[in-house]
Amino acid sequence: MNIGIVAGGPEKALASLLSYRDDIDIWIGADLGASYLLRKQLPIDIAIGDFDSLDKEEKLVIKKQANSFREFPPEKNETDLELAVEAALSYQPASIFLFGVTAGRLDHELANIQLLYRLLEKNVTAKIIDHKNILSIYKPGHYCVQANSSELISFIPLTPTVEGLTLDGFYYPLDNYTVTWGSTRCISNQLIKEQGTFFFNDGILIMIKSTE
Repeated sequence: MNIGIVAGGPEKALASLLSYRDDIDIWIGADLGASYLLRKQLPIDIAIGDFDSLDKEEKLVIKKQANSFREFPPEKNETDLELAVEAALSYQPASIFLFGVTAGRLDHELANIQLLYRLLEKNVTAKIIDHKNILSIYKPGHYCVQANSSELISFIPLTPTVEGLTLDGFYYPLDNYTVTWGSTRCISNQLIKEQGTFFFNDGILIMIKSTE
């Protein structure tokens, strides 16, 4: 099962939700994200959050349209997105796609990226997707990657070091390289084959596919 969570980040940075509708089994709208689903005429399986970003009329419409409407007080320990992630995990999904979680407040954006680690620990494949980027994180291992010719691919350590990083099929290859916090060595790479591979043996690695 694949779940799409749409949060309330800036609409101008939102990915094309309609292009993912065939991949998503359940849609969850977190606060304003529920309104984004409504505007795209996508199903709102769950609307969740404190809904402080919506006016009364919008909230009433979403309450009627959503299969499940879960309202929380503004004074709470979790962000609306974290509540949405908890709701998604109750379905034991294979994958979670996160939309509308970047390009807004920087504190939220950094926390949202760290949420991916929590999902990784639960063996749930998760991606943050916006109009220009797809971000995912990885435990040590061997992985294949494909990209459009226009996409740049960057690797950034989430832990202080990522050891043994090897890139094959990339314009800038690497062999058993240690990437550390603050290094820009692995920014803006590209594939030179239809498919590339990357391998590392210690740490947690972020991969970001970006378009100009």
